[in-house]
Amino acid sequence: MSEESLPDHDRPDRHDVPPDHDVRPEHADALPEYAERVLEVAELVPPGRVMTYGDIAEWLEEGGPRQVGRVMALYGGAVPWWRVVRADGVLLPGHELRALEHYRAEGTPLKEASRAAEGHLPRLDMRRARWDGGERAQGHT
Repeated sequence: MSEESLPDHDRPDRHDVPPDHDVRPEHADALPEYAERVLEVAELVPPGRVMTYGDIAEWLEEGGPRQVGRVMALYGGAVPWWRVVRADGVLLPGHELRALEHYRAEGTPLKEASRAAEGHLPRLDMRRARWDGGERAQGHT
C-alpha cells in the first residue's frame, strides 16, 4: 500500500518523516492529522480488547481499513499497536510472538490453534475480544 491511499491532506512528507520511522510523542507535530486521529483511537482501546482496522476507519468516519493499516505500519510503534488487528483474528505477520506476549499479559481472549495450523499460533477470539468503543470512549469526538 502506498501513502497515496491516505487522505490527500494527510500524506506524510518524506522529508519530515522517514519511512517506517517510529514517531514518538515528542515528534507528534510531524504526524499527519489523519494519523494522529487513528493513533488517538488506538490508545483508547482498553487492555485485553481489540479493534479492527475497519472499526477504526468507521469510528473516524474517514478512510478505510487499508488507510488505517498504513498509518499503523508507519506510526503505530508509539501506541498499543497489538490492539489494532485484522478482522479475521490472525496475528500480525512478522510480529506474532511480540503481539502474543501482550495478549497473554492483558488477558485478551484467544482461540488456541489446531495442530494443523501453521506455526500453531492462536488467533484472537474476535467475538469476545472486539471492542466497540463502549462507555470509556463517550468523551471522544
